[in-house]
Amino acid sequence: MALSIERRMCTRCVLSESPPDITLNDAGLCSVCSATEVFKAEVPQDDFLETDFVRMLAKYRGKSKHDCLVMCSGGKDSTAALYYMKRRYHMNPLAFMFDHGFETPEAIENVNNAVEALGVDFVFYRTNEMKALFRKMVETRSQAVICHPCSMWYMQLTFDIAAKFEIPLIIAGWTKGQSTRPGVMTKCACNVDAPEYQSMGKATKAFLGTLKDDPKFKDFPTSMEEVVARAKKKHKAVVLSPHWFLDSHPDEYVALIQRELNWKYPVQSYPGKSTNCSLNFLSAHNSMRYYGYTHYHVEMSKLIRQGLMTRAEAIELLRLEVNQATLDDIGARLGCRVE
Repeated sequence: MALSIERRMCTRCVLSESPPDITLNDAGLCSVCSATEVFKAEVPQDDFLETDFVRMLAKYRGKSKHDCLVMCSGGKDSTAALYYMKRRYHMNPLAFMFDHGFETPEAIENVNNAVEALGVDFVFYRTNEMKALFRKMVETRSQAVICHPCSMWYMQLTFDIAAKFEIPLIIAGWTKGQSTRPGVMTKCACNVDAPEYQSMGKATKAFLGTLKDDPKFKDFPTSMEEVVARAKKKHKAVVLSPHWFLDSHPDEYVALIQRELNWKYPVQSYPGKSTNCSLNFLSAHNSMRYYGYTHYHVEMSKLIRQGLMTRAEAIELLRLEVNQATLDDIGARLGCRVE
């Protein structure tokens, strides 16, 4: 089945009409784009320079055995971030990858190739503990975005790993579409104040509220703010991404990591030119069903407004078919039926 947008799409960005959160005016412009204050808020107000990033890194260099913990998904952005930390900024990073049972072989191979080529230490965390939570989301027909609770889980895990190894700096591969300011903790947790995330955020909050009655997940965080607050009590760590400070186009650093680290695109991933886990297909499938767009549409729409991506490029990347066999495989691994 195709992840095609059947609702009307904004003529400027790639958000679809989804009342009451997103509406289109007579000219076809979505309410997010037409709201001047929102538009200005999304354009970076501070001119972050690479010299600023270098200055920040200097504060953490040599503070522990590893200067930073690099979150590695096997995708182009995080792989480039690991490369930059080792080769460009001469830090001593600890690479960290998690697998909740749905990481693709290509993603794992990409990280293995990178850490071998760069000669950096590597922690790989594999668990099945989250499958019960994902299964509950499917069986209860929750409209929460699967990626949002997952992001809370993996950020809490990342903070725990940083604390375990006493690393004060966490490096992510988040782009300017995922965040525009240093200090933001995650790319995926819903910002319920943003109009395009309000319904998603409410659905996520409602689902997380049901976990209090589940002994296995009664201590699961209810928000990203709670994740950060818990982390601060254990260990103080700052989260940064080199992509916030660099103007390199993805095509440039993809060519670099392909040449230097033998990095490869996976056979199948959503959106196009990404390296997301296979569970992401179900997450995107449900988001399109319930809202008419995914959080990737939100991220790319921000990039469009910032002049960092064209609308045509975004539409092409967001056009991908989800094979029913893929959904069946996800259901089998979760132990439930996926409609």
